[in-house]
Amino acid sequence: MKYKITGDNLQLVTVELNAGETMYGEAGSMVYMSSNMDMEAKMKGGLMKAIGRKFAGETMFLTEFTPTGEEGMVAFGGNAPGTIKPIELASGREFIVQKDAFLCAEDTVELSVAFQRRLGSAFFGGEGFILERLSGEGTVFIHACGDFVEFDLQAGQTMKVDTGCVVGWDGTVGYEIERVKGIKTMFFGGEGLFLTSLRGPGKVIIQSMTLHNLASALAPFLPGAQGSSGTSGSSGVVGTLLKETVGR
Repeated sequence: MKYKITGDNLQLVTVELNAGETMYGEAGSMVYMSSNMDMEAKMKGGLMKAIGRKFAGETMFLTEFTPTGEEGMVAFGGNAPGTIKPIELASGREFIVQKDAFLCAEDTVELSVAFQRRLGSAFFGGEGFILERLSGEGTVFIHACGDFVEFDLQAGQTMKVDTGCVVGWDGTVGYEIERVKGIKTMFFGGEGLFLTSLRGPGKVIIQSMTLHNLASALAPFLPGAQGSSGTSGSSGVVGTLLKETVGR
């Protein structure tokens, strides 16, 4: 299997498969493929794993791509402006990603559901209860909004990140939520009430913009959007506090 990632903020990954090799992807992520590529929707892993994927924001059916006769080509793209990143998995390594981050993978990679172990992380970490676990051996491609920044944290090294901006991390990385210090900073600092604390060792991938923030920036320019004097349910001090805390 060979691949090439093209583009800047609207990226595609083009994969070349030899005869007998199989790639699977999120339903609807295929952009183009060669004429000899066999495409088949499957409920990989059975009904229970398919239901788990649905809760994680993916589709119950994943689409497999296998060339017939000779080498074939298939390209995949994300559903929003952002970045595509290959993750190389080896035996014993797990990588945890935010829901909806999975794009496509070799058939030897397993996609499953991971649940938050701490209630604080689930409610205030920006990722919810359900995450996606990638394991097995092979290459998997993830996609998220914005550009990616990567860090290799050493054992005991800690980094604090805006909630929702963490794309993924090695299974060895600890993930906790910390309250922002100072009442004034909490309500008017623009970062909400909580920050995500990541503790090494392991790799961490962070996105420069979340899909939620992108949607919020575009909302005033969409048809039917209200002017600056209008509101969409909250106004005044209450609306400001909600926006600065839970609205992110």
